[in-house]
Amino acid sequence: MTAQVESAWPDHPDYRIDATLCPHRGQVWSGDVLVAQSDRCLVVTETDHEDRLYFPESDVRWELFRPSDHSTVCPFKGRASYWSLSESDSAVENVMWAYPNPLPEVAAIAGHVCFYDDAVRVVVVEDWPDGSAVPVTFPLWGDAAELSRIIDVQQVTDNRFVGPAHGPTHRNVVEGGQLLGEAIVAASKALPGQRVTSASMIFAKAASFDAPVDLSVDVLRRGRSFSSAEIRISQSGVLRSAGLVLADSGAGDVMRAVEPMPDVPGPDSAVPFHGFGMTGREIRVVDGAYDPDPDRVGPPIINAWVRFRDAPPSPHLNAALLAQSTTHWTIAAGMLPHPGLGEARAHATLSTGIMKATIAFHDDVDVADWLLYTNHAFWSGRGLVQGDGRVFARDGRLAASYTIQAMVREFATEPAAMGRDSRTAM
Repeated sequence: MTAQVESAWPDHPDYRIDATLCPHRGQVWSGDVLVAQSDRCLVVTETDHEDRLYFPESDVRWELFRPSDHSTVCPFKGRASYWSLSESDSAVENVMWAYPNPLPEVAAIAGHVCFYDDAVRVVVVEDWPDGSAVPVTFPLWGDAAELSRIIDVQQVTDNRFVGPAHGPTHRNVVEGGQLLGEAIVAASKALPGQRVTSASMIFAKAASFDAPVDLSVDVLRRGRSFSSAEIRISQSGVLRSAGLVLADSGAGDVMRAVEPMPDVPGPDSAVPFHGFGMTGREIRVVDGAYDPDPDRVGPPIINAWVRFRDAPPSPHLNAALLAQSTTHWTIAAGMLPHPGLGEARAHATLSTGIMKATIAFHDDVDVADWLLYTNHAFWSGRGLVQGDGRVFARDGRLAASYTIQAMVREFATEPAAMGRDSRTAM
């Protein structure tokens, strides 16, 4: 009973638990079995916890569950009852819980249940204007519109820019691809009338989402045809990334030769990928090669189709969003030939991260159309992975090419011993 739970709210007045209506359809899957689905889910955001998706009790397939004797107490929510999943492909104990009589401060979660997302798959399904229903793993990082907002760095002076903060996330580490995209936008604004043709960035230290980043653009040479600039990105006064950008005023073809797009299945035949927790972007992986299963073995190649729901308003934002996705694949591709390795080990038992990215832009494309990212990790060893890639438009045009150097090595100290978990930087 709730009366038996001593509330911690009087002693922690700054603690927050907010329940808001989810704008998308929620689903819970156990293997190929849909065990819950609702358009009336609540997103519950709690201090020092990952977001949880709560489903109305009426939208659960109760015939798949059996009550459990297990019970827990939360001093901020009350006493929880549990249910085990027993009628799907495999039984899962104590996978679903509810607070039948929640404390008054969280009365909104009464009549709702929640699921452990490490035992079942929790997704939200976004309905796109073209009629597509695109699933995304919950908890969400955010939406593609938010990614565009923080990549579109704001100019403070002629050579200084600020990238807005996003806020704390379940893993509060900014991807190298985002910093690469921000550098491209800053250089484009510092060199108006010219197009960034290449950018090369080293990621010296991880940045976090919950504070802005500062960018300085040192124009090394401003020419009528070509310009070059050095970009330095810092946060809280500490250097995070640095690199070089080349820009061009444009010219006609003297000659043209283009590597053909590889003969791989199109997006309609590829496997939907629900990871990365971002609505507004759809990813489909050829043969499902981006696989956390450490027992999957194959060639070090990942081909992925990517498109965004909305086209950004400027060419340099298109280029920046294209570049942001280049850093997703190389580490996983490098792991594929090796039994016992998989993306599930990244940031858990292996320290992984992108150390350097170089991209060259060839043809203009719209990121709202399908783009094929081809990724080949051609070398791994000495704690590093080296790979290259191409970005093709669906009509076969080569939009960009890139190289990636990444780190994959054992932790010197286990993350838990350092007070870190899946929500924190590695």
